[in-house]
Amino acid sequence: MCLLGAGVAWLAAQVLTGVSALLIAIVFGALWRNLVTVPSVLSPGVGFAAKRLLRAGIVLLGLELSLSAVLDLGAGVLLVVVVSVAVTFFVTMWVGKLMGVGLAQRILIATGSSICGAAAVAAAEGATKAKSDEVATAVSLVVLYGTLMIPLVPFLGGLFGLPDESIGMWIGASTHEVAQVVAAGGAVGSGALAVAVTVKLSRVITLAPIIAGISLYMRRQGSETGAQKPPLVPLFVVGFIASMLIRTAGILPESLLADLHIVQTLLLAAAMFALGLGVHIPSLIRVGVKPLFLGLISTIVILTVALIGTLAFGAF
Repeated sequence: MCLLGAGVAWLAAQVLTGVSALLIAIVFGALWRNLVTVPSVLSPGVGFAAKRLLRAGIVLLGLELSLSAVLDLGAGVLLVVVVSVAVTFFVTMWVGKLMGVGLAQRILIATGSSICGAAAVAAAEGATKAKSDEVATAVSLVVLYGTLMIPLVPFLGGLFGLPDESIGMWIGASTHEVAQVVAAGGAVGSGALAVAVTVKLSRVITLAPIIAGISLYMRRQGSETGAQKPPLVPLFVVGFIASMLIRTAGILPESLLADLHIVQTLLLAAAMFALGLGVHIPSLIRVGVKPLFLGLISTIVILTVALIGTLAFGAF
């Protein structure tokens, strides 16, 4: 059922230019969850899609990343990417602790805001053993704030008088979802779009070390509490790195990469559909306003840090 939902979302994305199949899949799943009863017989398949299919999709996501293209951005741009991700992640964790937000919830929000949106949230879920409502909350927040960034960042970039490529750098270094980056960069121009996507994909590379770091931290927490420890380095992270190295080596033909891109999109969309089925609005309301404000603060932090970096290193 989740794969069927992914297929419908993918077809809808071919018609709705600039809208991601992943975001459409989340919306479809959430609408079903809140408008119609979801049969309990689907629960095992939904769980499989949310975890196994997600991890397979993340492994294939590595094929989108060529280390040579990322390195061509230059040391200054890569420094901006690393600092934007690191500052956003740790400031979100710190502020979330001050606000009294639970550990798993703030890890999910920090990961989604700093790296690559819903896919990063879902990847971190396995390491944190978060509850379904915490995952749904974090996914909802990155979708909400990332969507608001689509018109906001190009508008502010033009207001500040930045050249198109610098606006693209700011978009790629700050906007949550890859699809949101494509939509925002495309609204500025082809030059901005090319820079934005490359910068964004360089942020995606940080998924591997951050998820490994979260797993290590949660293992230590588990040793103190006696809980079951997550793996030190999740297997899908190893697969993600391997795929990235394969793409960098250039051993796969472009036609095959194009086909695998579709497979990757369908797998991630199926996982997002499954996550959408966990977005229960009454439950989100009961979560309270603290995660909502934490997501907003996290978004403002990455926008600010990425802008400072763009002004310092974005003279294309």
